[in-house]
Amino acid sequence: MRVALVGGAVRDLLLHRVHNDPWRGVPDLDLVVEGRASAFLSRLGEMLPPGALRAAQEHGDFGTVELELAVGGQLVLLDVASARAETYPVAAENPQVTLGGLRDDLARRDFSINAIALDLASGELLDPHGGQRDLRHRRLRLLHPQSIRDDPTRLLRGARYAARLGFALEPASLGQARLTLAAWPWIWRPGDPPGRAPAALGTRLRMELELLLDREPWPAALAALRDWGGLALLDARLQADQHSRRRLVWAERLGLPRMVALVAGAADPLALAERLQLPHRHHRLLARWLALRSHLPVQADALTVAGWCELLEVQGHVPEAVALALVAGDGPRRPLLRWLLRWRLLRSPVSAQQLIERGLRPGPALGAELRRLRAERLALERV
Repeated sequence: MRVALVGGAVRDLLLHRVHNDPWRGVPDLDLVVEGRASAFLSRLGEMLPPGALRAAQEHGDFGTVELELAVGGQLVLLDVASARAETYPVAAENPQVTLGGLRDDLARRDFSINAIALDLASGELLDPHGGQRDLRHRRLRLLHPQSIRDDPTRLLRGARYAARLGFALEPASLGQARLTLAAWPWIWRPGDPPGRAPAALGTRLRMELELLLDREPWPAALAALRDWGGLALLDARLQADQHSRRRLVWAERLGLPRMVALVAGAADPLALAERLQLPHRHHRLLARWLALRSHLPVQADALTVAGWCELLEVQGHVPEAVALALVAGDGPRRPLLRWLLRWRLLRSPVSAQQLIERGLRPGPALGAELRRLRAERLALERV
C-alpha cells in the first residue's frame, strides 16, 4: 500500500517551518494512501504500541480517517485519506469523488505549493505541478483554469497563505480570479436566480473566514483578498468598503467577534449572516444592532444623559449591540462610549437595602425611588 505525506506538512517542511493545526497548536499531518484508508488504519493499529491511538473517526464514503496519536508524550493529529479524483459537475457544489492514485489526489488540490507529496516508503518527493519552483519564487499558482469557479473558497485560502507565508498570487492565477469574479454571482443551475449560492459553499466560506480572522495575520489576509476582488464572494459592499480594518480593530478592543464586525459592513448583514450560516448568537447580535441603529439620534446633544440611558436601557438594548454600533460608526460616538464604559454602571447612591432600613417597603415605590436617586446622580454627568 503506497502511503505519502502530502499538503501543508510537506510545504512547510520545504520552507523550514513547523506545521501545526491552526486551532489546537499541535502537529497535524495529512497522509494519502492508494487504496482504502480504513484498511491502512487496521494495519496501523496492529503496529502502534498500546495506548498510542487515542481516538479514530471515519468520515465519508471513501474512508477519510481522523486520528489522534500520542507519540513520545506529544499529541499528533493525523488525517488519513484514500487517494481520490474529483470532478465538479456544478460549480461550487461539493465535488463528485472517485478512488484514484496519488497523482490524481495531488491534481485536485488548490495551489501547486500544496500539491507536493513525500512517498514514505521510497523517500521520493513527488512534485508534478512545479510546487518547489513556486516555493522558491514565493508565489501562489492555481492548478487549473477553472479552479476558482469549481471552489471559490480557494481564493480565501490563498489570502491566508499570502498573509502567513508572504507569498503573492502569480499573474495568471490573479487573472483567473478576476475574470471568474467578474461574472459573480453566476447561475449554478438552469432556472436558479443569480446570487443563490449552494448551501455547502456558504458553510465552506464561513469556515475559511473563521480561520482567516482568528488564526492568521488577518489585516494582511483581508488586504490581499480585497486586492484580488475576493471580498465580492461575500458581498459587493464589503469589496468596496474601506473601513473594515477599523471595524475589526475596534471589535477586538471592545471584545466583539471579528466575524460579526466584518459582516456588519455588508449591504444586508442579516442576509449575509444567513448565507454564511453564522452561529445564532452572532445572528442575534446583528439583529439587535440593526434595531438599535434605527433609534439612534444623529446629534450627541439631542438627549440628556438620562435620556441616553433611557433610550439604551428601557428599550432593552444590550451592551454588545451598543459596542457594535460604536464599531460600525453609527450615531454620536461620545455618548455611546460613555454609556458603555460609565453611565450604565452608575447606580443609586443609596441601595435598596438601605432604603428598606429607612422604612420604605419593597414594591413599586422602592423601585421608583431607586430610579429617582440614580437620575439625580446621572444629572451630574455631562454628555
